Amino acid sequence: MKRIALLIYFSIISISVFAQNKTKIVVKDAENGSPIVGATIFSRINRQNAVQSDKNGLAVFNTKIPADTLEVTYVGYQNQLLLIKQSDTSTHTVLLKVDHTTLNEVTIVSSTRSNERIENATTKVEVLGLEEMNEESTVKPANVASILGDISGVQIQQSSATSGNVNIRVLGLDGKYTQMLRDGMPLFDGFSGGFGVLSIPPLDLKQLELIKGSSSTLYGGGAIGGLVNFISKKPGFKPDASFVLNGSTLKEFNLNGYYGQRWKNVGLTLFAGQTLQHEVDADKDGLSDLPNLKSTLIHPVLFFYPSEQSSISLGWSGNFEKRIGGDMIAIKHKGDSDHPYFEENKLSRNTFTLMADDRLNPNLTANIKATLSNFNRDIYTNTYNFSGSQLDYYAEGSLSATLNKHFLIVGINAVGNSFKPSANTPVPVGNFNNNTIGIFAQDNWRILENTKLETGLRLDHNDYGTYLLPRIALFHQLNELWGFRAGLGTGYKTPNPLTPQNKDFDIINIDALNANAGTEKSLGANIEGNFKLEWDNAHSLFINQAFFITSIKHPFIGYEQANGNLSFFNAAKPIVTKGFDTYIQFKLEDWEVYLGYTFTDEKRTYLSSNQFMPYTPKNRAASTLVYEVENEWRFGIEASYNGIQYRDDYTKTHDYVFMAGMIEKKFGPKFSLVLNGENLLDKRQSKYEPVYTGSIKNPDYKVLWAPIDGRVINLALKFTPFAK
Repeated sequence: MKRIALLIYFSIISISVFAQNKTKIVVKDAENGSPIVGATIFSRINRQNAVQSDKNGLAVFNTKIPADTLEVTYVGYQNQLLLIKQSDTSTHTVLLKVDHTTLNEVTIVSSTRSNERIENATTKVEVLGLEEMNEESTVKPANVASILGDISGVQIQQSSATSGNVNIRVLGLDGKYTQMLRDGMPLFDGFSGGFGVLSIPPLDLKQLELIKGSSSTLYGGGAIGGLVNFISKKPGFKPDASFVLNGSTLKEFNLNGYYGQRWKNVGLTLFAGQTLQHEVDADKDGLSDLPNLKSTLIHPVLFFYPSEQSSISLGWSGNFEKRIGGDMIAIKHKGDSDHPYFEENKLSRNTFTLMADDRLNPNLTANIKATLSNFNRDIYTNTYNFSGSQLDYYAEGSLSATLNKHFLIVGINAVGNSFKPSANTPVPVGNFNNNTIGIFAQDNWRILENTKLETGLRLDHNDYGTYLLPRIALFHQLNELWGFRAGLGTGYKTPNPLTPQNKDFDIINIDALNANAGTEKSLGANIEGNFKLEWDNAHSLFINQAFFITSIKHPFIGYEQANGNLSFFNAAKPIVTKGFDTYIQFKLEDWEVYLGYTFTDEKRTYLSSNQFMPYTPKNRAASTLVYEVENEWRFGIEASYNGIQYRDDYTKTHDYVFMAGMIEKKFGPKFSLVLNGENLLDKRQSKYEPVYTGSIKNPDYKVLWAPIDGRVINLALKFTPFAK
């Protein structure tokens, strides 16, 4: 394996050495001097000869004629021309000015590792950018769970009424099939996956990227249903700071702050946030629908820039929580024999990250990533106590190279986790370890000017076997209006008894894996068409129509036994999910409209009858309408429809409509006040049925298929001291 990696490495270097007549260009923001990643530089004479700037804003253009005029472009900035000569060996700095008419278009994605424009990416990636993150930081400051639910094909399912835990489901598949990443590194899995997405605040993010469907080549076999990549902010030469103070009618209070700045050779980003949530009983049944919560999050990152071609970042994230739910009397430590029920969770998550990259030569970049995370969870209830921890690690080294019409990535990574219950609180599941080492390669080949082919291959090895994961995807731009994509990919998921379920089970009731537990294997395909029309710099229409199908062989199924324990088995026949996803984006001057609809038909073919997947709506729709008076007001309204779902007992739930509205008033560039309302129609599961059976002394919660917290109004004040 080492010999193959070295052969590839030296082959790339030897090819790049023979490139001639190179002109270096550094692209920067004219206002703050920060490098612009993904700017496109092409010849006005030969437009096929195009390159893109790297993380340091550097691009190298091959000059084959005595003199040429280059055009430098980047979405949100004004184009600029540069005259170069073949004999000129100096480095040219190009300062791009912001084009405010197009600044809000988010088009550059990093999840594909090729810094492609979103409409030209071979893999379909949906991006919520900085504007959406800034807006969400005043609407739901504590975490990003809410904004994920605004994307078509994504379902946020609450798995516990007592703790408030949630799962992220993509295209109908269970949460365990969605790979969660931060800056391209895995976040949470198994035991440490509990409350994972609830500890990521939007103010600390630059953007959120979502890939629907199989994407296992670069990030591992678990990206079966899709992946979510949270992209952190990076410092610019101009200081950037934001502070948000928020309060809600459901007794939630938030204070978040962010600061970032780069100096010559060093930089810093720092997020700090505090959340206080008092317990709330929305349906007045005596049990909490929102737990009592105290959460502190601190996330500093140091950046070093040894040269113009290299950067290093070192980060630590500390998240510390205490949440207690259950009987409203017991929560206040006044419980008695009639009101004993409570569940208290104390969580601590410490994550350390290292990222480094070095441009070895104009066509070759080396990259190193590593993360180490320790998650501790103590559970105290009126019937049992538990203490356990999980250590997660990830390490990767990769090379990326530009070779004529090819963009090649090769690398090796190792990922694993180790779960250990305390010796004082043993549980049936026992110790659990999972370690995988893999090598991967991906090639983005521009076959023609408007056609790109992406091929990838991954080889993983772990305790359950060796897995070869091929993937292929095609993008073709038919003309200025129409585009076409298609993809086919494989994946796998090793058995883990601590992966999320539709309902959270007490850890003392989760059985250990049996000796015959096997790996799930998947095959997924998608095909889609795009239509994009722009006119007058202030009007645009984008339509995407996608069809998808995923088959998961030997699905690892958790089932509740008569005694309440959760056991597992591999089914003989696959789970098959298929359907289509449609969304429309329309911009008309100061108006923005989004319409999305997803049809999902998911079947458990291992059953002889009633093969539907429980708690998965076939029909989901979402819409957004926003009107903005520049630098003055912003108004928005959202509505989503969730169709009927089948319960485990084959009965149907009600369908429901969820609505939200927002008004923002800006007081100059530095202050803004946001009034937001969620669930304005006050849709709650308790309006249709009780959320638990049994007695209040020992409630047995049903699977949650609708909101339980009811209507909420929040008011947030945002201060951006360096804004102009």
